[in-house]
Amino acid sequence: MAVKKKTSAAAPPAVLSPRALGRATLERQLLLRRTVMSAEDAVRHLVGLQAQNTKPPYYQLLARLEGFEPAELAALMESRDVVRIVTLRSTVHTHTADDALTLRPLVQEARDRELRIFRKRLVGVDLDRLRDLSRTYVEQAPRTPKEIRERLLVEWPDADPQALSTAARCLLPLVQITPRGVWGRSGQVALTTAEQWLAAPSAPVPAPDGTVLRYLAAFGPASVRDMQAWAGLTRLREVFERLRPRLVTFRDENGVELFDLPDAPRPAEDTPAPPRFLPEFDNVLLGHADRTRVIPPPLKGRNGVGNQAYGSVLVDGFLAAIWRLEPGGGGAPTAVTVQELRPFTAAERDDVTDEAVALLSVMTKEAPDGAGDGVRFAPFIDFDR
Repeated sequence: MAVKKKTSAAAPPAVLSPRALGRATLERQLLLRRTVMSAEDAVRHLVGLQAQNTKPPYYQLLARLEGFEPAELAALMESRDVVRIVTLRSTVHTHTADDALTLRPLVQEARDRELRIFRKRLVGVDLDRLRDLSRTYVEQAPRTPKEIRERLLVEWPDADPQALSTAARCLLPLVQITPRGVWGRSGQVALTTAEQWLAAPSAPVPAPDGTVLRYLAAFGPASVRDMQAWAGLTRLREVFERLRPRLVTFRDENGVELFDLPDAPRPAEDTPAPPRFLPEFDNVLLGHADRTRVIPPPLKGRNGVGNQAYGSVLVDGFLAAIWRLEPGGGGAPTAVTVQELRPFTAAERDDVTDEAVALLSVMTKEAPDGAGDGVRFAPFIDFDR
């Protein structure tokens, strides 16, 4: 009589600790070591740089690229190879031109949700007409938000002015034109459409599959909720299920299923992670619903107070301090102040000082006199107030 072979159950997915997840994400975020890569390729690989303010994209690349100089990204801004546009999480990001034309349509769903919040303040406003009027107006010449509001109030004088300009931003892919965002220059926000600025049509709304794979390449391993938090989108579960045969899965310590690319790097937990100075709102801090891979639970919310955010210092791969530049008489930074969120060892303080000196040397074009003279360790935020 033939003996039936027993079929063994599939092994359960491996469990990844916050440290293991952090090392994987830091590797893909180019934060375990500075990488030899062009600024444009880095912006593309990272699927954009958070850019609510004008200088953070430069700090993000300085933390990631070997030999990065701000002039490289500034040149890409002026040549229109990268642009500033509202995309992920309804916030301004610096994207490559191609991503500006494809990601913006992909996240339009989130802009539509945002617009619904303002709909009660737009009673009687024909949104199709508002979109057409706004497009014509900003494509005739770049316009400031104030100019857009004033033009739309001519048509709808009883509408809420802020809601009108928000509607234009939600309905159209508006880019902030240069010199806004160019290193060493200043300029108020002036807007035109991505199509006008880039002399190319926006892409049809793409399937999200490719963006899911790019997200995992830059932020994985990650859960469905993680990507939804990063993109500001909903209902992505079916996309991950469709891609499941191409992916591998893990679990975090809470049992949440995590997806990843089979060949993506997942360094050992004890892989060294040097200190890195990140600007406010760096996407490595915002790219997941569960941020414990880079922010220890006791330090949640400690990189800012209210609406004021500060730069974050990663030590051993985790948030450990906040920082700010101290301007001199002419406005140029002359020092970096670091506020520890947990006590540093002497070796950690030395390493953080070296990294701060490197930051200053690029920002000011010269290192401070005497190693570490421009670096201060002192509190500047009272979290208990």
